[in-house]
Amino acid sequence: MYRAVTLNAIRKQFIKPYDANNFYFDSSKIINSLNSLEFQFLHKSKFGYIMFMNGEDVNIELKGPDVSKHVSHISKMPLVRAEIVKMQQKIGLNKGVVMEGRDIGSVVFPNAELKLFITASLDVRAKRRHEELIALGMSVSMDEVLTNLKMRDFEDSNRQDSPLIRVKDAILIDNSHLSIKDQFKLVTDLIEKKNIFS
Repeated sequence: MYRAVTLNAIRKQFIKPYDANNFYFDSSKIINSLNSLEFQFLHKSKFGYIMFMNGEDVNIELKGPDVSKHVSHISKMPLVRAEIVKMQQKIGLNKGVVMEGRDIGSVVFPNAELKLFITASLDVRAKRRHEELIALGMSVSMDEVLTNLKMRDFEDSNRQDSPLIRVKDAILIDNSHLSIKDQFKLVTDLIEKKNIFS
């Protein structure tokens, strides 16, 4: 959802370059734009559930390098975070929701039935993201992806509002050496053990 807000800000030119490395963010326009954004997660068989913004499939654009470059700055804005958290909590009102994000267990759903802190080594995460972007037809180098991930990890872990942390009751899963099948089995076993859906 933060990526969608970022994509909209890029499209509307609420983010403008000072020079090659520095950007101006029009905070008031970015915050005001939230009132005109509607997010839906709809099923597409090939991709599972994907993000639609105002009825438009933006799934691929959300993963692009421009969005990745700016999303940490957008997500640091307290008023943006407050609004997105409200939207996420509304989605979870009827339960039966699996949600991922860097503050889901700490801020959005502190009383969730099951919290997982899923991670992998930086190199593994960069390799996976690079392969994903290449498969989507994007031209991006491994170094760019690695640099972006390092920056996001640092900024998200050190921001004042809702920093990226592992809460005490979150189960740590390092999937650096797990296949998707192995990880799925591990998580479903945890769900069954907790009797969440019984």
